Amino acid sequence: MGFKPTYGRVSNRGVVPLSWTLDHVGPLCRTVEDVALVLGVIAGYDELDPSTAEVPVPDYRSPLKIETSKVRLGIPRTPFFDALDPEITKAVEAAIEVLRELTATIGEIALPSTSIPVDEIYAKVRGVEGYAYHSQWIAESPEKYQAATRERIVRNSAEIKASAYAQARRELDLLRREIKKVFATVDLLVTPTLPSPPVLITESASPTAVSIRNTSPFDVLGLPAISIPCGFTTSGLPIGLQIVGAPFAESTVLALAYAYERKTEWHKRHPALNPA
Repeated sequence: MGFKPTYGRVSNRGVVPLSWTLDHVGPLCRTVEDVALVLGVIAGYDELDPSTAEVPVPDYRSPLKIETSKVRLGIPRTPFFDALDPEITKAVEAAIEVLRELTATIGEIALPSTSIPVDEIYAKVRGVEGYAYHSQWIAESPEKYQAATRERIVRNSAEIKASAYAQARRELDLLRREIKKVFATVDLLVTPTLPSPPVLITESASPTAVSIRNTSPFDVLGLPAISIPCGFTTSGLPIGLQIVGAPFAESTVLALAYAYERKTEWHKRHPALNPA
């Protein structure tokens, strides 16, 4: 499972950036408890990273013991549940039924919008900032980049004007302020992690091979999110459930993820590997 903390919760210093505004650093672990342990080590203010926030770091293991019966869940159906693979729909809806037993309320909600769609904000900010960092290295040693990666970095920037980037960056700031209002009525959001099953590594270079439609909005919004196992396809591919919290509400995200993990067995199941 993967955990993405709030933007600014963990320092990005030392990480090769794709986008200074969108990048989040977080742990990949086998269990929610492991996530809590690692997050407690890496979280905190870094005076050498201007993106980090000076917010106290709690003991992230403590929330794992908290009852989730008062948690209010929100389900943003659009666009996160649109055009899902049928097997993902089945697994996620079953997971929601488990969460219904663990929480106080579950209701459908809508996320705030701006004059620019969230996916366009993501593409414009990432495209320009990615090129701003990598242009020097692409010019000096293009052979060190995979061809598909190099072409996407160059193409994305060439298609985006400075005015479009500035407007997208402004809308991003507005969205990060507006999203806080959503958490006046709910504590957490739940969506499928991906709208379709994973693809082979050989297919992943294609820009359309893997849809990040359900995860990239929370990079724009800067919110903490965890992807936890909630099933497998008939061909044995993993299916993820995404739980998203308010800014710096990592503890609430971890509490529900841990409660779901204890209620199910999906995290104990692993794909059969055939080392050839």
